[in-house]
Amino acid sequence: MENEKKASAISDVGAWAMNVVSSVGIIMANKQLMSNHGYAFSFATTLTGFHFAVTAIVGLVSNATGYSAAKHVPLWELLWFSVVANMSITGMNFSLMLNSVGFYQISKLSMIPVVCVMEWILHSKHYSREVKMSVMVVVIGVGVCTVTDVKVNLKGFVCACLAVLSTSLQQISIGSLQKKYSIGSFELLSKTAPIQALSLLILGPFIDYYLSDKLITEYNISTGATLFIVLSCSLAVFCNVSQYLCIGRFSAVSFQVLGHMKTVCVLTLGWLLFDSELTFKNIMGMIIAVVGMVIYSWAVEVEKQSSAKNLPHSKNSLTEEEIRLLKEGVENIPLKDVELGEAKG
Repeated sequence: MENEKKASAISDVGAWAMNVVSSVGIIMANKQLMSNHGYAFSFATTLTGFHFAVTAIVGLVSNATGYSAAKHVPLWELLWFSVVANMSITGMNFSLMLNSVGFYQISKLSMIPVVCVMEWILHSKHYSREVKMSVMVVVIGVGVCTVTDVKVNLKGFVCACLAVLSTSLQQISIGSLQKKYSIGSFELLSKTAPIQALSLLILGPFIDYYLSDKLITEYNISTGATLFIVLSCSLAVFCNVSQYLCIGRFSAVSFQVLGHMKTVCVLTLGWLLFDSELTFKNIMGMIIAVVGMVIYSWAVEVEKQSSAKNLPHSKNSLTEEEIRLLKEGVENIPLKDVELGEAKG
């Protein structure tokens, strides 16, 4: 039992580490690829289509070679999920274009309370006072270090609301679909990635033209740009897989809260690698955010222990014969790898 807990803890840390490293890596790669000082590849939506296309190919290869098993999920659920996910991506791009950076950051921070409210409405989920308090500390900390000028306009506000609602619903749906169909994170991603890739590659160039007033067909591709596109797509596979892993293992709220560690890493790496300014306000905000994340981790652990104490001790109500039969039944059932969907004899 103790070994299982240790293995689970190591897996959890590994999933978070993969998400943080790949997310920060992809932001740094995209910054070089898309900035005017880099390769000026300003086609964010189409690039996201490339990301999902590569992820879909990896999923198909994995299924074909037997590393993962295909499980049935109704097509309408996959289509619905893909529409919501694509609305999230497009909404975020439009929000960034139409709003000031400060309001864009505020809209991203609002996802944590929005996810909490949506989980309460959809799944009747309640949060302890400690969890609510820690969420507020994280939001304040990230707000202090990222929010600068705040300008609002009607179009930008509508796009921001659409982006926040669709992103929150998408992240909640990842966990819900995994539980509903007993499907691993990679299997679910393998099913949704082809649909998202196809739709984004078709619509992406038109959306990017509206956003940047540039056609992707007119872009002069260079060897350097090609290498960074390949790097971005490779990191996106790990980023997408780890996102589904983390939400499947934890919750959409935890993913949002601890995900702000990426904001802290991006600000720090921007200062180290790109000579970005790091002010006293940034540093204080990062410290507050990290303290909030530590409090959140503690609050979630306290909540788990409290829930465990309230559960009836089922072992004490079982006879030795029932316990023996249960053990024999478990031993005779082939173990399933949750993530890869493989049966191990």
